[in-house]
Amino acid sequence: MAFVYEQRVEFRDTDAAGIAHFSVFFTWMEEAEHAALRSLGLSVMPRPDRDPGGAESAIPQVTWPRVSAQCDYVRPLRFEDDVQVTVTLGKVGNKSLTYQFQFSRGEETIANGQVTVVCCSFVNGHLKSTEIPAEIATRLQTLVA
Repeated sequence: MAFVYEQRVEFRDTDAAGIAHFSVFFTWMEEAEHAALRSLGLSVMPRPDRDPGGAESAIPQVTWPRVSAQCDYVRPLRFEDDVQVTVTLGKVGNKSLTYQFQFSRGEETIANGQVTVVCCSFVNGHLKSTEIPAEIATRLQTLVA
């Protein structure tokens, strides 16, 4: 099932022609990913402030650095346009995920993006890739296309 994130093109997101700057699509992909994860009770960063005895404590503390990001543009967005960012998971590996993002304005496709992330834990202050924990993989299945 897809997750849909709503966004409005703000003035700060535009170039001199009033068109959404290419780089803002990468920010929107990240915001949409974070919102999708939060909707599943997950986060992209370990949260040591969580109650160790609470419901969240059963979720392993991992983080998701990006290893690849791309975006293909079809139509422009302009200041104050509303855009829907649809998030799905394309490829799910043992240690990595590839998110697919479709940007649309109503029925119009505006752009398509893709971000690959790797599941990592902190070991002695350094990131180390690790298999996606079962509890997280189960929750992520709802985003599989």
